[in-house]
Order: sequence, then C-alpha cells, then structure tokens
Amino acid sequence: MSAICQVTGRAPGYGTQVSHSHRRTARRWEPNIQRRRYWVPGENRWVTLRVSVKGMKTIDKRGIDAVVADLRARGVTL
Repeated sequence: MSAICQVTGRAPGYGTQVSHSHRRTARRWEPNIQRRRYWVPGENRWVTLRVSVKGMKTIDKRGIDAVVADLRARGVTL
C-alpha cells in the first residue's frame, strides 16, 4: 500500500540526503500515516481510513460526516 492520506492526499516527499562529506543519496520523507476507525453516525457504521495526523485534525475540525461526504464525492469507496 502506498503511503497516501485519504483525506488530505499527502504523499511522500522526495529529495537528497547530504552527509558531512557532502555525498548525496536519494531519500524520501514519509507522511505520518495512521490506520483509524471512525464511527459515522449518519451511516450508523464504522469506517476505517488511512489518514495522516493532519487529516485527523481536519476530521476533528470539520466532522467525520463532512469528510466522508467529500470522500464519496471524489469517488473513494469506504
């Protein structure tokens, strides 16, 4: 599974790591993806999402019903 947040769309960032001797190697910064279950009162069921911590804050702010409605509008199956 790819490390992409279902709510915010955050994906890994790519770049180079530079050592003390200035050698450059490729690396990637992974987003903080967590697997969380949310109770959706409108559907009367649990929904499991792969969300970043910023996505969790978005759910706390907007509410799970609004976030699930946006996901369904984008065509995401839950």
